[in-house]
Amino acid sequence: MSKDITSIRKVGFLTLPEFTLMAFTSAIEVMRMANYLLGKPYYQWSVISPDGRPVPSSSGIAPLEAVKYEAAGRPDLVFVCGGTNVTRFVDERVTSLLRRMSRDGICLGGLCTGTYALVEAGLLDGYHCTIHWENMAGLKEQHQRVEFMEELFVIDRDRITCSGGIAPIDLMLAIVRARFGNTLVAEISNQFILERVRDSDDRQYIPIAARIGSSHATLKKVAELMEANFEEPLSAVELAELAGLSLRQVQRMFHETLGTTPTKYYLRLRLQRARAMLTQSSLSITQIAVACGFQSVGHFSKTYRSLYGRSPRSERQRGAPSGAGEAVSSDIVSTA
Repeated sequence: MSKDITSIRKVGFLTLPEFTLMAFTSAIEVMRMANYLLGKPYYQWSVISPDGRPVPSSSGIAPLEAVKYEAAGRPDLVFVCGGTNVTRFVDERVTSLLRRMSRDGICLGGLCTGTYALVEAGLLDGYHCTIHWENMAGLKEQHQRVEFMEELFVIDRDRITCSGGIAPIDLMLAIVRARFGNTLVAEISNQFILERVRDSDDRQYIPIAARIGSSHATLKKVAELMEANFEEPLSAVELAELAGLSLRQVQRMFHETLGTTPTKYYLRLRLQRARAMLTQSSLSITQIAVACGFQSVGHFSKTYRSLYGRSPRSERQRGAPSGAGEAVSSDIVSTA
């Protein structure tokens, strides 16, 4: 059961040295804009460091002022903010502080590579979580008790984790939506010139090389052939011939490495491409079906629904923020 995110108002950011500003500011900007549109400081945030000293980001911009955890006013949620070299900066001081926060009943999360700190502290054992794709493959092997997901963000009980880049915008909009509804989310999206709000069903793109490692060059070649042939999909036999393998070899390779068949993997790639086109282009559903290698709209719709649980038409209607262009109504403001 997920945490009731409607109660989140005070958010702390535990910044580690060389943390990524993009993920950090993406999360804060959503709260700032929500406050602006609501006309009151509903959301509050603070920057935390283990010793209360300023922490430099990876960009080299002047360090941000920070406070110790004790001075943060008991946040509802604390995100760990990491960067490329996160493994260098997660030490016993950091993990002990996170365990203390957990004992205090604080909801804990990670932005970008910040999830790594929670993993090292043993605070994600038995949880579903996500992390930036560059770090996922290695951590999966080392931490069998943690269930890593490929989604942009994951909310599992009192743990909220998010991949990097601008994905924290989508996560924070989900938190805002839970409290204030779609109209405020639409207004924030308009202010950010954001065409589509992604949700927890959306997966972060993980390059095949990062997913399987460098020791599977042949599998990578087959996957690249698939990605280069969406409109006229190749058969499994054709893929095997182009890769210089037998069909049996290709099937065994996909089963042992990815836990699926070449056909199912190929179909998922085509449907993922279709989903991106449905939400990010104005092409008709028929045009998208053809571009992704489906012979009929009916087959496309049936296959799409089997994977995503909704039709292509519903996906398109769902893609744009609900209530776009509407002003924030007074009854929303009054709920703050």
